[in-house]
Amino acid sequence: MSRKRVLILGGTGYLGRHVLQGFSEIQETTPCDLAFTHHSSPPPQALLNAFPSVMPFSVDLKSGNGFEAISHQFGPPDVVVNCAALSVPRACEMDPAAAMSVNVPSSPVNWFSSLEESNYLLIHLSTDQVYEGVKSFYKEDDEVVPVNVYGKSKVAAEQFITEKCSNFAILRSSIIFGPQTISPVSKSLPIQWVDGVLSKGNTMEFFHDEFRCPVYVKDVVAIILALSKTWISDAKQRKLLLNVGGPDRVSRVQMAETVADIRGYNLSLIKSVSASSVDRGVMSPADISMDITKLVQTLGISPISFRDGVRLTLEL
Repeated sequence: MSRKRVLILGGTGYLGRHVLQGFSEIQETTPCDLAFTHHSSPPPQALLNAFPSVMPFSVDLKSGNGFEAISHQFGPPDVVVNCAALSVPRACEMDPAAAMSVNVPSSPVNWFSSLEESNYLLIHLSTDQVYEGVKSFYKEDDEVVPVNVYGKSKVAAEQFITEKCSNFAILRSSIIFGPQTISPVSKSLPIQWVDGVLSKGNTMEFFHDEFRCPVYVKDVVAIILALSKTWISDAKQRKLLLNVGGPDRVSRVQMAETVADIRGYNLSLIKSVSASSVDRGVMSPADISMDITKLVQTLGISPISFRDGVRLTLEL
């Protein structure tokens, strides 16, 4: 069997780097050629050093510039993992056109469709923010009623993929947390940020009335690898929509309290406030916890608890 090609869109982001590492670690059992795209700046040298056989490509997802180079130098991909997104809700609110043009993968899908050998699986990262947030434990077939531009752009992406792609897995992900990447990203990571604030003895406000199901990054990678391996081995038609969250519904206060409890910090540093007390410049859904029964039953993967994920993140 010829080596399969895996392309990761947005390979320099937090999840993208973990996905690169995940595919690199299964080369002995599932050998494949790897490439990734980046946009805003050259990929960090540390990332290129960590994965010397992986091919980087500069691509503009808005215009599609750069995909031709992938055609000529890498070839048509068998699996595409789309981690690329404009994912800061406030930034999306300020520039809805940019949010739509980046988050709806029209340029890559149009490029895939133009290729002669175009039998690929698209694994697309969506978000729990497609849900309205008025109840607990949303299921995949619940109505999507996003309350902000970010969520609306992700719903538009899901609709586009469903209409245009023959084979896809859409993963509605909650907050992704975990350890730094092999080539560290510069952005603030959620658990590390909370740990840093509390370790200094600083008082900090956290919301008690917004709920999510944070998911450990290596569980997300395991899901992506499982989907990819199945496709590479049998290429049976796949149209799949999955909630991807951890098993625990937690508020921001509960997230901070978990870090404090594990580290032994003073719980009085955590001040509980309502989300309505802060103007973030964007509407945020109150409760977008998700039911992950379908994920567990379909792939046989059970994400670890939030507490266990925090312990692993803090290397305790």
